[in-house]
Amino acid sequence: QVQLVESGGGLVQAGGSLRLSCAASGRTFSSYTMGWFRQAPGSEREFVAVINPSGSSTYYADSVKGRFTISRDNAKNTVYLQMNSLSPQDTAVYYCAAPLLQITGIITDQRLYHYWGQGTQVTVSS
Repeated sequence: QVQLVESGGGLVQAGGSLRLSCAASGRTFSSYTMGWFRQAPGSEREFVAVINPSGSSTYYADSVKGRFTISRDNAKNTVYLQMNSLSPQDTAVYYCAAPLLQITGIITDQRLYHYWGQGTQVTVSS
């Protein structure tokens, strides 16, 4: 069983920054791709960013490209999402996720993710 715990959310003004963390436990963290997703009120959950096991490859949704950075520290079993130049459109609950299988490529389809954290709320005021 894998446990994922997000932290770092909060209220920030437009143009500000936040860094989200996701601490993982329960299996060999360094062997798995990790992803971040978000769900705004009244909207479907959507892909935000993904990172491969070594951290050498990342991929972002167009809406966050150039503003968000995903990274990981395998020694700490933690994946991060640095969010800069935040706008009210970034307001959402942010989730980290891990696949069931030892997938090492870049995957954006949330149906391939099996383990999810409880989410952390990010609210950006205008």
